[in-house]
Amino acid sequence: MKDSLRKSNKRKDFLKSLCFLCPSLLGVGVFFILPFGVVVYYSLIDGPASKKFVMFDNFVRLFHNSAFRLAAKNTLTFSLMAVPLAVILAMVLALMLESRIPLKSQFRTFFLSPMMVPVASVVLIWQVLFNYNGTINELFLFGGNKIDWLQSDYAQIVVLLLFLWKNLGYFMILFMAGLANIPKELLEVADVEGASEAYKFFAIKLRYLSPTVLFVTILSLINSFKVFREVYLLAGAYPYDPLYTLQHFMNNTFGSMDYQKLSAAAVIMALVMVVIIALLFLAEDWFGKDVEG
Repeated sequence: MKDSLRKSNKRKDFLKSLCFLCPSLLGVGVFFILPFGVVVYYSLIDGPASKKFVMFDNFVRLFHNSAFRLAAKNTLTFSLMAVPLAVILAMVLALMLESRIPLKSQFRTFFLSPMMVPVASVVLIWQVLFNYNGTINELFLFGGNKIDWLQSDYAQIVVLLLFLWKNLGYFMILFMAGLANIPKELLEVADVEGASEAYKFFAIKLRYLSPTVLFVTILSLINSFKVFREVYLLAGAYPYDPLYTLQHFMNNTFGSMDYQKLSAAAVIMALVMVVIIALLFLAEDWFGKDVEG
């Protein structure tokens, strides 16, 4: 009797939970899952009119497309530079703010202020700084010659600086929150035992910060894929080759109404993101497995 009553209560709780979840599940299904299913469908047919399944022919043609290869290479290169730098620098800044340093409030304000500035304003600042007749060239004449930064091999470095300046403040706050949650008793015991600062960081702080490192890495990875907005405002739809990203390719492909190529690129991009994030979760689970929750 008690078992049947318990099962009945569990069933009622499950149905109540499902009722509360239904609006969210419906929204996710209509606005995310269904559109992605349509994208996958378009990537497997030869056109919206004939709707003939060609399986992976669109993907094969995509990999033979020089513009796609350039965009994928640039996006991967930028992410490999931007993500580790964003994570490491944000952690270093948080550790600095945790210690007693002079002008701590001003230091924090400097890195948090970009969060309140619109992207268009940030881009305008960068144009003033890195224009051919901009501030950087006026202050530092490299070899006596001006550099057109956005039309040179340094173009990705310019965008990388913009990415870091725009995102470091938010990532720094996340790491500061993670540091505040580390049990003080462990650090005190380490101090009593005479542990070095390096040992405390790698053996204690970094272990407890592993979920924050994972979260910041995923956020910076997503933001590095979304840097198209800044690059588009800086250099337009067809920028200098090192700045041509996957978002440029997809945006221009959409403009030419080549839905099959666009859908195939979107599917590949989504799969790569899923694989990378899954590997990050596995790495975090392995690294932080002996840390108590």
